[in-house]
Amino acid sequence: MSDDFNMSMRKFLKQVGVTSQQAIEEAMRGADTGGKSFPVKAVITIPELGLTHEVTGEIKGQE
Repeated sequence: MSDDFNMSMRKFLKQVGVTSQQAIEEAMRGADTGGKSFPVKAVITIPELGLTHEVTGEIKGQE
C-alpha cells in the first residue's frame, strides 16, 4: 500500500481512538458504575466499498 494510504488510515484510526476514549470517559465520569462491566461495540463503515466492520468488547467501570 502507498505511504499516502497508510498515513491517512493511521490518522483516521488515531482520531477514532482518541475521540472514542474521550467520549467513553465523559459518559462514565461521575456515574456510579460500581465496577460493573458495560458491553461496547464500535462500527466502522465504508459504504462505497461495502465494508461494515464491528468490534465488540467490555469496559469495566471504576469501583
